[in-house]
Formats: sequence, C-alpha cells, structure tokens
Amino acid sequence: MTRWAWAVPLGALIAALTLVVLSPVPLRTARNAVFDQFQRWYPRPYLAPAVRIVDIDEESLRRVGQWPWSRTQVAQLLAGIRAQQPASVSLDIMFAEPERRAVVEGASAAGGTTGAYPTGPAMALSDPDRALAEEIRRGRVVLGFALTGSGSRSEAPGALLTRSGFVAIGGDPVAALPGFTGSITNLPDLQTAASGQGAMTFMPDVDGLVRHVPLLFNLQGQPVPSLTAEALRVGEGASGYVARTSPGEGGLIDVRIGARVLDVDQSGALWVHYARAQPQRYIPAWRVMEGHLDATALRGQLVLIGTSAQGLLDLRFSPLGGIIPGVEVHAQAIEQIVSGQQLARPGWAPAAEWLLALVGGLLVGIVALRARPGRSSATLLVLGVGVGVAAWSGFRYERLLIDPSGPWLAMLAVFTPTTLMRYRWAERRQRWMQSTFSRYVSPNLIDYLLAHPQALELGGRRQRCSFVFTDLAGFTARMESMDPAVAVTVLNTYLDRMIAIAFQHDGTLDRIVGDAVAIMFSAPVPQADHEARALRCALDMQAFARSYVDELKRQGIEFCETRIGVHTGEVTVGNFGGDTMFDYRALGDPVNTAARLEGANKYLGTSLCVSEETLKGCPEAVTREIGQVKLSGRSAALRLYEAIGLKDRGSAEDLDYQWAFDQLRAGSDEALAAFEALALSRPRDGLVCMHRDRLRAGHRHDWIELATK
Repeated sequence: MTRWAWAVPLGALIAALTLVVLSPVPLRTARNAVFDQFQRWYPRPYLAPAVRIVDIDEESLRRVGQWPWSRTQVAQLLAGIRAQQPASVSLDIMFAEPERRAVVEGASAAGGTTGAYPTGPAMALSDPDRALAEEIRRGRVVLGFALTGSGSRSEAPGALLTRSGFVAIGGDPVAALPGFTGSITNLPDLQTAASGQGAMTFMPDVDGLVRHVPLLFNLQGQPVPSLTAEALRVGEGASGYVARTSPGEGGLIDVRIGARVLDVDQSGALWVHYARAQPQRYIPAWRVMEGHLDATALRGQLVLIGTSAQGLLDLRFSPLGGIIPGVEVHAQAIEQIVSGQQLARPGWAPAAEWLLALVGGLLVGIVALRARPGRSSATLLVLGVGVGVAAWSGFRYERLLIDPSGPWLAMLAVFTPTTLMRYRWAERRQRWMQSTFSRYVSPNLIDYLLAHPQALELGGRRQRCSFVFTDLAGFTARMESMDPAVAVTVLNTYLDRMIAIAFQHDGTLDRIVGDAVAIMFSAPVPQADHEARALRCALDMQAFARSYVDELKRQGIEFCETRIGVHTGEVTVGNFGGDTMFDYRALGDPVNTAARLEGANKYLGTSLCVSEETLKGCPEAVTREIGQVKLSGRSAALRLYEAIGLKDRGSAEDLDYQWAFDQLRAGSDEALAAFEALALSRPRDGLVCMHRDRLRAGHRHDWIELATK
C-alpha cells in the first residue's frame, strides 16, 4: 500500500466532522429517526400526573350538538370544571369573533340592522360572549391564540393582551425563538377576563411529526408564551418567565416557570417524551356538562379543553406512530414536566457527539488501514454498537438525548473509502497472483493461499483425504503410431477436460505425470464430504473418457481406455522442498494405494476401482464388490469395489452379479455356473470374466492376490 494511503481516511474523517458540526437536514432527519426509535422502544411511563383533558369528542358532539357550540354552552362547561377546583383550565380553542347568534338576536332586540353588535339592555339579555367572559373571570383560565406569518413579510399583530412577565438572563433570547409577524386572538373581553394566553401553534418537523413543543415564541420582537407554558404558569401561580441564554446569540439554555427549571433547546422548545395512549387521561365534555363526574375528579388538576373529534381537524402525528389530538401534545408535554420525566438535550451533547465522532473515526481508520476487512468490519460494528448502546442507555436511564448518528456517520465515512481502497489494492494483488499461479496449481489451492498466506511456509499437517488417480492404458505405445502433433493435441484436450472436471468438484491437482493425473480432496481446505466428492469426480471423469474415445473414433483416431483408482486415508499434507523451490502435496501410504488401485484395474477387469475406505463416506454409491485384494507390497488385503454409478443419478444395483458373487464368497459350487452364465450373456464384462477364470482355476473364495503393481 502506498505512503499516501492515510490521506483517504483522514480526508473522509474531516469531511464527516464538518457535517456533524453543520448538521444538515439529512443528519437531523437521522437524529430524529434515532430518537423516535428510542421512544418506541421505551415510551414514557404514565404515572397518572395531575393533567387531564376535557375532550369534546364525537359523543359530546352527539349529545350537546355540532360544533361550534354556543358560548353559553362553553360557559356551562367551564362552570362545571370550575366547580371541581382545578389548578388551571386551558382552552385549546379560539373565540376570535362574536357569536353569530348573539349578533342577530341583539340587532333584533335593538331594532337595528342585522349584523350590529348588541349594546345596552339587549346585550345584557342576549350576549353569550359576555356570559363566557364572566365565567372565564371566575376561574383560572388560559385562552389559546394562533400565530401567523412565519415568513419575512410583516403583518400587524392582533390585539394581544399578555398577562405574564418575562425576564432574560444572559443575552437576548428573542432572536433565537421561532418568529411570527401576526396573530389571531380572542375577543377583547375574553382576553381581559383570562388569567393567561398562550399560542396553540406547533412547529412540526419536515416529516409532519411533532417532536418539540415551544415554550416561547417571537411575535414581532416580543416574547409570547405557548399554551403549554401558560397552562403550567397559571397552574403554578407564577407571575412570569425567566429565560437563561448563552452569551451573544447562542440561544436558550433553560426556562424557569415558578419553581420549575425546564431544559430547552436553543429555540426554547421542549423535546416531548410521549407516553402510550391512556383512556384515564381523557374526560368526555358531556360528562362534565351533565354532572356525571365525581366531585373531586379534577381537583388540583391542570385541565386542558380540546377535541379529539376527527371532523374538527385538530390532529397531529406522533413519533410513536398514529395520530393524536393536538390538545394531547400539550398535555403530554405538561405531564412529563410535572411528573419529573422531562427529556433533556444538554448543551454539552453536540460537543460530546463531535468528540465521539473524532475518536471513533480515528480508531476505525487505523484498524481499516492495518487489518483485514473482517477485523476492521468487526471493529466498526463493535464501536457502532457501543455508541448506540451508550446513547440508548442515556435515554433509558437518564432521559438524555445523545445523538449517535454523528459518530456513526464519521465511522462509516472513514471505513467505506478506506476499505474500498484496501480492497482494490488487495484485488490487484490477488489478480496478479491468480494470473501467475493459476497455470501451475489448482484454483482452490490459490484461493486458500490468498486467504492463508502463512500456508506458504514449509511444513505439513496430518489430514484425512481422498485421492483419485487416472491413467491411460497403453498410451505410450499408442503414441508411437500417431502423428506427434495429433498425439499432443489429443492428449492436451484430454488432460484439460479431466482437470476441469476435478476443479468442478473442488479437487486439488496433486500432479500430472505424462498421461496420468492425480487429484486430491480435503486439502488444503478440509471437506467433510471428500469421499463423496472424490467418487463423483471419478464417475464424471470415467463418463467423459468414454465419450472422448467415441468422439475420437468418429474422427478416425484410436484412443485409449482410462483406468481410475480411488482411495481414502490419513496423509501428511503441506509444502515440501527447500529454499530454492517447494511443492504442495500429500505424502503417505494412501497416496500410493490409490495409484495401485488404478493399476489393479488391468488385472481385475475393471476401469474404476474404489476402496471400502472411500465408500464409507458414499451412501449413494452403486457398486459391484470385487473381493479382498492384496496389492503387491502390502501385507493386508483391501476390500475393493467397482463403481457403477450413484443412486441419485438413477443407477441400479447389478443383482445378478451380486447373487453370483455371494455364492463365490460362500465357497458354493454354484458360483462357477453362475459366473459362466453371466460371462455368456456379458462377454465384455471384464470383472465377470476375471471371476469365471479364477473359478475355473480352482479358486473358491474372494481372496485375490496381485503379484505385480
């Protein structure tokens, strides 16, 4: 790898750290997705805090009447709640215009025109707005208003009468607050009667989910509270707000409401930790109006009046999934405050996330440069999981919002180009090695050496392997009668296809000696099914060799029969040689035995001779038993078989031969007659003829001794 390789991970890390600082929209979207998932894994436990929603639900609309209700009916609802002695009552509803019914009736009573607002005695008789104002004045009621004009165009704000004070500690926080240029307010009489007014406006994220609830807004340079903040302030009996800000224009740190200090983000908003839907959070409005409520159900409670009716279109999306009424967002924000379960994203969180991104990116870069892809991937996974678990633990146990997406981005940004660079470098090196050595050794051996370079050292290990030896019968003599050019072409084609078959079965080319080929299985890579692989390879080689003889015969070329031996046993495999050169091969008696089995075919009348050791791992093999054969130079006999085929390829047992062989093994006098009959019907069956000739010579057993190799 070149000297400048370090520049790749370093450049990627610098770019990632810059993105973490700038926090573009995709990164903020990822952060929101992580925090949403945390909430889904661990919603806020519902501790039945002193917050209740009086709900204008579908049943209330059915019983009382369709919306909008008369101001007299709203006053009746407020009177029923006031009788319960709540801490405060906040309306997530606006009354921006006089009630149309009052205008019409007032004009008629005064003898005026339709549309005139009633005055004097007529107003006293028919002004439900005044009746509502009187009821609001009797209780601790917070009214909601709407903010408009969040763009740059200036609008004249409505006549908003605020009741709360505002104190700033540090810099001026107003510029950091969400800015609006206008408002839609309640009727002046209602504002005058109310204990407080708060903006009902939400600030959904780009995906429409409400994750934050602002406590303060900027209305043409003046701070105004939200409905959530006012409900809490009036309920706590506080006179105003104290906002602590960072020096300069750093934004807000926290907001004090009475004795409560609330952690907020730089724009003065709370992160809402949502709880699951709870039926006890809601009280239907009709129950209050009809007096079907326990006398102390709302005593000391922070009460919000809103609607869950779908037709009134006050519905919001929550991170937990699904849609909830807008009034519940306010309620959930207040619940987490009064129950001490507020989420916090401390001011040190961005710096901690940047530091984690720096350290994680450096570690991943160092490992990715020096280690193999598997180890560097494991490092990335461990560090990524560690950061995620730390962020999750902070959320679960400390209610801290620590964003792991920044460190994840940095680590992945470093890992990806560095690993790709190493991969391309390694790929070029492997292509060079493969192109160099593929002409000399087996592909699986090349793959093994690329994955295990240490295997290139001299040495070996004990390994149970299977071997396939092939040879052409009489090819040396055949070559003398063939044109040399034709002989070389025919032999090269034959060897190429035979070796290709071996490679198809993941065999390793052990050696080529003239027209003989030696194939090894289960080395260098261990293969649990090496016996079955060896036998299948031998059968495919036999099938090709026979078809190749027929193909050449059609061309007028006489070729030779292929003899094959297959055996299995424990050998020493590894690199043997010296400093000048070495060779990867197997050494041991099973190698020699496999070669002897190939040669034994000539005496046994077979073309594919396989040992019992190999067949132990070949349950699908279809064979004919040859007998107990003592090879030249061996003290013990081997039980040998002639391979016919495989059951899964449709090969069938030779039952006639098996019956005749059973008679031979038992020493029965019927054996000779049985093999005479078989030989008569199968004059070209070499194995049958071999047993017949032995029986004619007086042998009455399956013990065969071969005197020559």
